[in-house]
Amino acid sequence: MPGSNSKSEGIVVSVCTGTGGIAAGSYKVIEAFEAAFKKHGLEAELRPRTHKVGCRGFCARDVLVDVTVNGETLTYQYVTPEKAEKIVEEHLVGGNPVTKWLVEEEYYNFQGKQKKLVLKNCGQIDPESIDEYLEVGGYKALKKALSMDPEEIIDIIKKSGLRGRGGGGFPTGVKWESCRKAEGDIKYVLCNADEGDPGAFMDRSVIEGNPHSVIEGMTIGAYAIGSSEGYVYIRAEYPLAVDRLKIALDQARQRGFLGKNILGSTFSFDIKVVLGAGAFVCGESTALMNSIEDKPGEPRPKYVHTVERGLWGKPSNLNNVETWANVPIIIDKGADWYASIGSEKSKGTKIFSLVGKIKNTGLVEVPMGIPLKEIIFDIGGGIAGKKKFKAVQTGGPSGGCIPASMLDIPVDYEHLTEVGSMMGSGGMIVMDEDTCMVDVARYYVEFCLREGCGQCTPCRDGLAQMVRLLTEITEGKGTLEHISLLEELSEVLKDTSLCGLGKTAPNPVLSTLKYFRDEYLAHIQDKRCPAGICRSLTTFVIDRERCTGCGVCARNCPAGAIQGQKKEPHAIIQEKCVKCRTCYEKCKFGAVIIA
Repeated sequence: MPGSNSKSEGIVVSVCTGTGGIAAGSYKVIEAFEAAFKKHGLEAELRPRTHKVGCRGFCARDVLVDVTVNGETLTYQYVTPEKAEKIVEEHLVGGNPVTKWLVEEEYYNFQGKQKKLVLKNCGQIDPESIDEYLEVGGYKALKKALSMDPEEIIDIIKKSGLRGRGGGGFPTGVKWESCRKAEGDIKYVLCNADEGDPGAFMDRSVIEGNPHSVIEGMTIGAYAIGSSEGYVYIRAEYPLAVDRLKIALDQARQRGFLGKNILGSTFSFDIKVVLGAGAFVCGESTALMNSIEDKPGEPRPKYVHTVERGLWGKPSNLNNVETWANVPIIIDKGADWYASIGSEKSKGTKIFSLVGKIKNTGLVEVPMGIPLKEIIFDIGGGIAGKKKFKAVQTGGPSGGCIPASMLDIPVDYEHLTEVGSMMGSGGMIVMDEDTCMVDVARYYVEFCLREGCGQCTPCRDGLAQMVRLLTEITEGKGTLEHISLLEELSEVLKDTSLCGLGKTAPNPVLSTLKYFRDEYLAHIQDKRCPAGICRSLTTFVIDRERCTGCGVCARNCPAGAIQGQKKEPHAIIQEKCVKCRTCYEKCKFGAVIIA
């Protein structure tokens, strides 16, 4: 029973120390637990210990803490240092869990429809302990792989149906086979951890929570391909992930899982870490390789494949973090087992960062083919507040916006592409009725323009013109010709841009034009932004019938544009209104409306 004082029992308090947990104060929570252990004299009898773990997934409820007593685990949410002391006092000493702070049914709904393969041990093991990775079967797949022929490993990866999790979904085994067959004595294995999509944190969280899984996957891949040198290209803005990766690399070398004659075999392989400066374009394979070579992060022409001539002109195999982390699972469980998960052409699971106007933000791993609706409403809990779902954007800046009418589509490579979006690395941004889809398109095109390398004319100049056209529409200066020009420019970029950034940058424009053309027409013909986002086209007024005169809008208006007596209907002075939406968002009675 929780709180029992038997000397034979141990207590483990596991605290989320992913980036989300740390931002919510997890290190101070750990200190508070340890101080409370000493205060109540628990060390001698119960031998409690705090346990650092990676991202637990449900980031909206951090700091998440598991308290395990006698093999029974209870999970607390929103834990603060003050709550930590109370949990020790009441739960561990008194034997009575603090039920009001335990996770609710929504937590289990969030976890229920997930299928965790890559994330299985994230949030369960200490990411800085190789021993804990070994305890859950770590490096078992590497040992198995070293007893096999390289061609046999590649065949397993091909049969599993594993596709690259970082973009277009190219078959992983086919890429490995091409690199192995490429001419050259020196070959490189690369990991793309340069996760630059707005709202995306999948790869970062995997490295923060279970870095050894990526190292083990890369080492197996290197053995299969015939490589002795690997690189992890990771952005410097991920300091926690970088630190934990370096710790894991040192531990792997010390235990013989990296370096010369790995595990007593004739195979030698090691991994270096290269820090990126945060340029989104360096997520593109050839730009990434240029950056590793200390050259400008500019994409190269694609007529020569990187598996034949990549890093320093040598055959190179690049996969992203999630792809590499799947490899040990496949080798351990087998190709048929892995291929039984997912849809016909998209096997296994996919990790998404679920963010935006949704109740339950966090990291989720689901089987390929799951309906979009289940991710958003069953796992994500639906839209925050009383708003209606409007769209979801997948695939990062290169993806598209999927409308409510398509919520039943299966989430896999083929179906997302069919509706004008893409899988990408796994960003999933949910939007509600207060989102302006024209402004969304403008934001993503402007992002791609800012993050592009500027090397090719279609992308550099075409995106600049698209930003100009979209900005004019949001300012009420658009015409129907603007729509025609946007569509024409989109096709030019798709056909003539040098790399994938330019070729896919028009997707947000094309998808919003396809599914939300009425919003473009409202901006152009009616000079009105239906969502009330575009300031030049928005007017806020107060409905006198609904207004109770509570004064909340007036007290929060930064421009002093609202007047009225207490308990009497208020009014907005349009000449002073700065269109900040504060009154609209603060009013609990729906009295502030968009005219």
